[in-house]
Amino acid sequence: MSNIAQIAATMKLESPVMAATSLETRNDALARIREALLANRDRIFAANAADLAAAEESGVAAPIVKRLKFDEGKLQGVCDGISDLIGLPDPVGRVQLRRELDEGLVLVREAVPIGVIGVIFEARPDALVQISTLCLKSGNCAVLKGGSETMRTNKTLFEVIHAAAVEAGLPEGCLHQVEAREEIGELLACDQSVDLLIPRGSNAFVRYIMDNTRIPVMGHADGICHVYVDADADVDKAVSIVVDAKTQYVAVCNAAETLLVARAAAPTLVPALVNALQDADVEVRGDEEVQALVDCVPATDEDWDTEYLSLTISVKVVDGVDEAIEHINRHGSHHTDAIVTENAATAARFQQLVDSAGVYWNVSTRFADGFRYGFGAEVGISTSKLHARGPVGLDGLVTYKYKLSGDGHVVADYASGTKSFHFRDLA
Repeated sequence: MSNIAQIAATMKLESPVMAATSLETRNDALARIREALLANRDRIFAANAADLAAAEESGVAAPIVKRLKFDEGKLQGVCDGISDLIGLPDPVGRVQLRRELDEGLVLVREAVPIGVIGVIFEARPDALVQISTLCLKSGNCAVLKGGSETMRTNKTLFEVIHAAAVEAGLPEGCLHQVEAREEIGELLACDQSVDLLIPRGSNAFVRYIMDNTRIPVMGHADGICHVYVDADADVDKAVSIVVDAKTQYVAVCNAAETLLVARAAAPTLVPALVNALQDADVEVRGDEEVQALVDCVPATDEDWDTEYLSLTISVKVVDGVDEAIEHINRHGSHHTDAIVTENAATAARFQQLVDSAGVYWNVSTRFADGFRYGFGAEVGISTSKLHARGPVGLDGLVTYKYKLSGDGHVVADYASGTKSFHFRDLA
């Protein structure tokens, strides 16, 4: 048995103990983590400075280096997120159903932690803080593997967080950090101990995880998000939303990658939208109708299926909302898609028929985020339809169990007709 397998097996045995911890203990752990992060800021910043220097020396692209940075602002952000998390209600132990099957025979469905969760995430140090604290608040044990580009920062953050959690009374095995890349393969083989994997990263990486484990995987393979600007859109509103969706932070899964424009208003909308994007240094790749209206790079069929994660966007003219819906459902990744229109009926049709985790009206796709939803950050965004969908916060980190209580009840009495069920829901 590999070292990771042994650790995961031990965590599996400790997970019921973690699940049974009180809300007060878990919230105390979060408060201690917040204070420990602040107290160790100099140590954390020094580790991050070393990571940033190594990344720049190795030629890591500037947008990626920006994501690696963990400064005073990021520290304050994660600490504010922990404070919000402490204030959220306990997701564990919530009674979802209480039903009397017969006199004295009561069925209860109760929310419980998933158990042991493996999270493999990109090189963004604040993600480690968000993921670990969400797992702890929801009563789960977590195996964490962050990107190698922030190895020093992640190690320091983990040491601070784990020490504070154990000091508060949480089990030693509540958290474990995987550091070596080769240990990922060992983790993927732990299907007897790890209950769920949540991968965050590139399309190719997430696909690799899905294809190489028997552990259930919750995640999204890519983020091809769309904004459709309808003929009834307010032009200024559309420009603001599209520019924000594309440029506010380009290297993330909820940034817009394709812009669809209604043909009836294309002569007005396309120049206004494209000029604003180009003024923001975005490379525009347009179809033939877009090229006839503005100067841009010709789009290819491949562009409609591409997640750029850069200052590039593909633009296509469509006949109307129905063609926009068809295009999104065919080429999108079922992540987040938006319509800009002043027509409520058109917006309702779009929101009903677009098959995505988030479908927005007159807002930027960049709102697809656990913190912005009030979830206390997120462990990731799921495009799956099973268990959790969209930004995964506390509710996505619990499942449920059925508890049945009686007084000597046996099935034979019901099979013979001596007794019968009456199924009465209790308050």
